[in-house]
Amino acid sequence: MALAEQQMLGHVPLFPLSTAVLPGGRIPLQLFEPRYLDMLARCLREQRGFVVVLLREGGEVGSQAVFYDIGTYVQIVDFQQLDNGLLGITAEGLWKVAVNRSWRAPDGLNLGDAERLPEEPEEAVPPGHSELAAVLRALLRHPEVNRLDLRVDFSSAREVGWRLVELLPLDGQEKQRLLEVQDPLERLDRLSSLLEAMD
Repeated sequence: MALAEQQMLGHVPLFPLSTAVLPGGRIPLQLFEPRYLDMLARCLREQRGFVVVLLREGGEVGSQAVFYDIGTYVQIVDFQQLDNGLLGITAEGLWKVAVNRSWRAPDGLNLGDAERLPEEPEEAVPPGHSELAAVLRALLRHPEVNRLDLRVDFSSAREVGWRLVELLPLDGQEKQRLLEVQDPLERLDRLSSLLEAMD
């Protein structure tokens, strides 16, 4: 398969959320709307994933959603019936993608043409940002986060940055800006400044 063909993912379901997931991250979701239950069945049947995009306007449920065009292609790694009767799934981020065109299907499901973005370079966490790895270790000890069973290479600038974007209490626009950054060290610089401002 040619590289260009590998990069183009074609028509994929889009799942607008009020939070971000990045490559290697995991996100638990509860599905109850028919459009998303149908999407899940189709993804499992075809062994395909879907794209999580961050909401710009609107809500996760029912309403017409306006979302950013850079998101993350995820795969379903677990699903189960929850105590509340809803279907719960866990999705894991694989790659960042650009949604070049999007539309709504008759059942209300958002669909798009997505293209895989280039891999971010692998960089080590610089000594000056070792406190970010320490913050991440503390966040991962929280019971809700611990349940996701995330495996993190604390020496990797990409992984430390990605997990902090997901777990820190940042507003949506800031999460999106950090998701779109392609330089892991630039992301760590920005996260360090944001943490200083929180103190």
